Amino acid sequence: MRGVVLITGVMAAGKSTVAQALAERLPRAAHVRGDVFRRMIVSGREDYVPGAGGESEAQLRLRYRLSAATADGYAEAGFTAVVQDVVLGQDLSSYVGLVRTRPLFVVVLAPSPEAMAGREAGRAKTGYGAWSVEDLDGALRADTPRLGLWLDSSELTVEETVDAILAGRERARVR
Repeated sequence: MRGVVLITGVMAAGKSTVAQALAERLPRAAHVRGDVFRRMIVSGREDYVPGAGGESEAQLRLRYRLSAATADGYAEAGFTAVVQDVVLGQDLSSYVGLVRTRPLFVVVLAPSPEAMAGREAGRAKTGYGAWSVEDLDGALRADTPRLGLWLDSSELTVEETVDAILAGRERARVR
């Protein structure tokens, strides 16, 4: 699995853990964490709120451009870049357009809302804030284009999820 792999889904879907495990299974890989680019903004950061537009949306777009460029840089150097971020709705199609590297794989982790709520309750960090698990899951399923490999990882271990990604890589390939 060479090139760029984008792993997306809502908060608590398992993106960070699965991306790290996938990168560790590949012979030469880098884990690109999209949220790092948001956290790099020391002052003036505006966290994204859907529909807010303005500066928060501009910073989200910047984050996506930076992570795509970083992934391309790692791929050019011979690494498989495993990008992990929340890229939902039409932003998924836009993100695919930002990545120059081919092949490009997209994996959407889509566990059930019940599984995500359980995972969220067990995490030290909280990601939902003003949104509910059900609201974000509904937006994922209704508004996100069916690109790549969609996995219901509700009942899968991390290792089984990585196995499913590797086995389904041709379905995950979008370019």
